[in-house]
Amino acid sequence: MTTEIVINVAPEETRVALLENREVAELYIERKKEGSIVGNIYKGKVVKVLPGIQAAFVDIGLDKAAFLYVSDAGADVEEYIRMIEEKEEGLSEKRHEYRTMKYNIEDILQEGQEIVVQVSKEPIGTKGARITSYITLPGRYLVLMPNVDHIGVSRRIRDPEERTRLREIVQSFKKPGMGYIVRTASEGMDRESLAADAEFLELLWHNIVKKKEIIPAPSLLYSELDLVFRIVRDLFTTRVDRLIIDSKDEYERIKEFLKLYIPSLIPRVELYEGEEPIFSAYDIESVINRALERKVWLKSGGYIVIDHTEALTVIDVNTGKYVGTRDPEETITQTNLEAVKEIAYQIRLRNIGGIIIVDFIDMEKEKNREKVFNAMLEAFAEDRARTNIIRMSELGLVEMSRKRTRDNIMHTLCEPCMYCDGKGYTKSATTVCYEIFRKIRKILRTTKDKRVVVTVNPLVANVIFDEERSIIEEMEKESQKRIIIKGEEGMHIEDYDILTI
Repeated sequence: MTTEIVINVAPEETRVALLENREVAELYIERKKEGSIVGNIYKGKVVKVLPGIQAAFVDIGLDKAAFLYVSDAGADVEEYIRMIEEKEEGLSEKRHEYRTMKYNIEDILQEGQEIVVQVSKEPIGTKGARITSYITLPGRYLVLMPNVDHIGVSRRIRDPEERTRLREIVQSFKKPGMGYIVRTASEGMDRESLAADAEFLELLWHNIVKKKEIIPAPSLLYSELDLVFRIVRDLFTTRVDRLIIDSKDEYERIKEFLKLYIPSLIPRVELYEGEEPIFSAYDIESVINRALERKVWLKSGGYIVIDHTEALTVIDVNTGKYVGTRDPEETITQTNLEAVKEIAYQIRLRNIGGIIIVDFIDMEKEKNREKVFNAMLEAFAEDRARTNIIRMSELGLVEMSRKRTRDNIMHTLCEPCMYCDGKGYTKSATTVCYEIFRKIRKILRTTKDKRVVVTVNPLVANVIFDEERSIIEEMEKESQKRIIIKGEEGMHIEDYDILTI
């Protein structure tokens, strides 16, 4: 499989596409005005402690107070280490949030207390940032945990001998009271490279500690790298065939960065100098547009529908135009299996996280349900984000969770519809028409004025004139008053004005 990273840099935003076999697998977009804060470290102040949900709100200098769970509050290091081990096994991030803890939030934090925290999730929707007091500083090969005495190894390094070798190397230079997670990029690296990474991270942490002592809360102590350098640090490994970027300045910065860490990758970095925009040249623009569509067609003629709610994402599978074989069960199973691959691709491409419900077409045979479930497990096996998939229910529903640290592509590129106010629907012209009739009848009973003037959207006016004219005539006859209907272009279909004169 060929793997490429394509980077488009503009003054207003940076966009990155990870290509696998020339197909866009992942998209990252960071706008200059809305830079990511995940990984940032702050000196914050506790503004409210909530014993009822075992959490606290912390002011870190953002518009909304950040949210700190008791499990992230730094009291139980042993529990935190267990959480790390669970995460390395790919278990759901939700497991530790509601587990019985040894400590209560009110025993750990008090209002007005100053605390050093790190952002683990972006503010999403109406929610503030999710924070933790367990600090992690990622390097090229290692992640430093300055307050946890532990060594963990990425679960993506599967060779037992290599895992042991890396653990022993890190143990040889690890300082007491500090811990490390060995990243996937460390596979095959020598002791000198790992030790140099550790030395840099420890120096970075000491500078953060010094800064904490002299500045007031709330304040920013450390800012995570920008998108280009995060991509180079986290994704640009020996498994990537090449990295193409269209900015000469960033191209030179990347080469300087690689000289310090892994010079052998420098020949794989290319400067794009074509006349056609880089994302158009690699057919990425069209992929971005398709990633915003609600309905996704399958090659067989079936399709999936992706709907987002505040709490979860729902994906519905339909046979559509696919008629398949004479056996309906076989047709349904094949559609579901095809949908599994597309669902895994779309979730990764769109960066859909949190709770996801997939409504497969009902299958009668247990062996077919098992086949589709196993296909789901296989499809998400290589997903970098942690996923937890629950066995299919009798209704054909599969529940899963996927780690979410940043907004999905729809929330990044779109905003709620200004016309329908994000509902996705409006009242019909007939419904608005009947609502107006009720208001008119109420007014006619009390007003002494001789005329009622109603201003409405032209679509509603057409319904009144064409379909419901007799109702207006009847009200005029009974009340001996004149009812005037005026259509006004640009008026919202649900809005109307009623005046008496």
